[in-house]
Amino acid sequence: MSSLFIISAPSGCGKTSLVKALIKRNGNLCVSVSHTTRKPRPEETNEINYYFTSLNKFEKMMNKLMFFVVFYA
Repeated sequence: MSSLFIISAPSGCGKTSLVKALIKRNGNLCVSVSHTTRKPRPEETNEINYYFTSLNKFEKMMNKLMFFVVFYA
């Protein structure tokens, strides 16, 4: 049986550091990569930190039911 862990907190709270430590401790864990329509920050890499995509493409993917869950903030 598999488990899903959701790490959620405001920006700058240490989510990335926590996830890296958990993966180092338990090699059976992996990270899902989310899609976003925002522009990447200088230190972010497409397909590693996020899938950066246009709003138009994102909406087309939603219409094709390509997402498990969609959140709007």
